[in-house]
Amino acid sequence: MAAGQAEAVPTDLRDPAAIAALFRRAGEAFGRLDLLFNNAGISAPGLLEDISLEQWKSVVDTNLTAAFLCTQEAFKIMKAQTPRGGRIINNGSVSAYTPRPNSAPYTATKHAITGLTKSTSLDGRKYDIACGQIDIGNAMTDMAIPMTRGVPQANGEIAVEPVMDPEHVANAVLNMASLPLDTNVLFMTIMATKMPYVGRG
Repeated sequence: MAAGQAEAVPTDLRDPAAIAALFRRAGEAFGRLDLLFNNAGISAPGLLEDISLEQWKSVVDTNLTAAFLCTQEAFKIMKAQTPRGGRIINNGSVSAYTPRPNSAPYTATKHAITGLTKSTSLDGRKYDIACGQIDIGNAMTDMAIPMTRGVPQANGEIAVEPVMDPEHVANAVLNMASLPLDTNVLFMTIMATKMPYVGRG
């Protein structure tokens, strides 16, 4: 495939066989793998005591297990290719550090992504695989629309939260991705300046 071209491969990230097929296709199409961005994520908002086991598993499978399986597949390719190595970027979210009310499954998986990022960074060193995490707060996507109308705060109030242009997130990811493999942004937080994050709760 020529430089500058892309190929879309619809994949159910809850299906390990589908993930393996995705990476096989990437290898066939491009001959190597230089970057993996683990970005898939869902939530199951609700009172902690009312979250069903099925909801919990769905969030864990999508947000955490899929990222782990994609990282495994990327490792297999990146450690074997010539030149060796590559970069993995995980989307952690500011919820990797500070939860929102009624977000136990999402918050738990995002905290776990931080551990996966650290382990991947450590285990990837010997293969020239760099791994970092971008923690995003209030980018104006479909998921952020409720924030413009008012969302629950830790003190029980409902408040409108500032949002930012997602183009700034894309530029931040591009900056992380374009670094040479001897340099790594281990963690980056990018957020709407006035969102209630620092001091949240």
